[in-house]
Amino acid sequence: MSEGHNDFQSETTFDGLGIAPQMFGILDRLKFKTPTPIQQKAILPAIEGKDLVGIAQTGTGKTLAFAIPMVQRLSQQKGKGLVLVPTRELALQVDETFRKIEQPFGIRSTVVIGGASMHEQKQALRKNPQVIIATPGRLIDHINQKTVMLFDAKILVLDEADRMLDMGFLPQIEQIIKILSKERQTMLFSATMPQAISQIAASYMRLPIHVEIAPSGTLVEKLTQELFIVKREMKEELLRKILDQYRGSVLVFTRTKIGAHRVTRAIRAMGHQAAEIHSDRSLRERKEALQGFKTGRHRVLVATDIAARGIDVMGIELVINYDLPEEAENYAHRVGRTGRAGHKGHAISFATPDQKSDVRSIECLIRMALPISEHPEMPTESFVKPMRQSFAAPGSRLGTSRSRGRRLGSLPRRARW
Repeated sequence: MSEGHNDFQSETTFDGLGIAPQMFGILDRLKFKTPTPIQQKAILPAIEGKDLVGIAQTGTGKTLAFAIPMVQRLSQQKGKGLVLVPTRELALQVDETFRKIEQPFGIRSTVVIGGASMHEQKQALRKNPQVIIATPGRLIDHINQKTVMLFDAKILVLDEADRMLDMGFLPQIEQIIKILSKERQTMLFSATMPQAISQIAASYMRLPIHVEIAPSGTLVEKLTQELFIVKREMKEELLRKILDQYRGSVLVFTRTKIGAHRVTRAIRAMGHQAAEIHSDRSLRERKEALQGFKTGRHRVLVATDIAARGIDVMGIELVINYDLPEEAENYAHRVGRTGRAGHKGHAISFATPDQKSDVRSIECLIRMALPISEHPEMPTESFVKPMRQSFAAPGSRLGTSRSRGRRLGSLPRRARW
């Protein structure tokens, strides 16, 4: 996605956010005209050097919200900026955004991630880049080998902090923070605000400004959704019908890497160009898969949740949850890959009859019922007609509040499990 480019109906501009004239020129060339809400609220205090906790849903331009202040501040003072991220893919995406704005300021960034050449990273670090974008584990490797020095790191960003904690990176994060200067600026960005995030803010930040754009589970504005309650053995056939009906790029999520591999093979057998991205793939394979998806060489990308937040691609027409996520919070991150930056998007989820509690957990999170559909080109017995009571939050508009737009099957309906 092009960070900052959007169709939000807003009269706001980047004026008044403390942005330097040189940065305005860069944003203008990149056609970034209107700040997203998180950019509008976070950039000015970040440029002023204040600690900041930013809570915003996925696809809202968080990277530019800290990249602009970091580049601008490092161009005016000596020192480094450190960005910690949970996954290799996200590190590469963040670096891509930095490279769009850093060069005119004389700033250079480098990526330090697992799966890539340690030797090449050492060579890059010897050139003393001002910005280091890293996954915690690989950065610890370099710290232990004394190939990176962080005593002069003046700005720390924890990006997708909730995901890093979910992946068990808290000990590494604390180890890294302890060797940084206490006279630093710390910014934390996250889609959710679990207790552990609050504890990090209290322990390692100085009177941080809190900016919350949307509560946890809030979905992008122009996203439409469908739920198919389908027998397990019919999921592959339903996937075939849906891929035949849509024409644009499709992102498919599975729970396991074995499942991702199996679904990718099935999609290729259907005649579609597909690639897979998960933890068993090498960094080179993951980069090639993502690049192929971006350029349209692969129409379909199959991914697990470990890669969900690193897939930042504009124009994804459809997200399919072939398997429901193990954690309800990941539903919002998955479907947030479509409908980004104010554009329309659609998400389809497959649930088997025994996944009642999973569906209820998702509905609790997003505070609405998922509209239920049947595909008209499949036998009726493929689907389970549920009787259910939605667990949507009181006062929410159930059933159709986000179900407008293209319909694959019959009109969505409310029912009880």
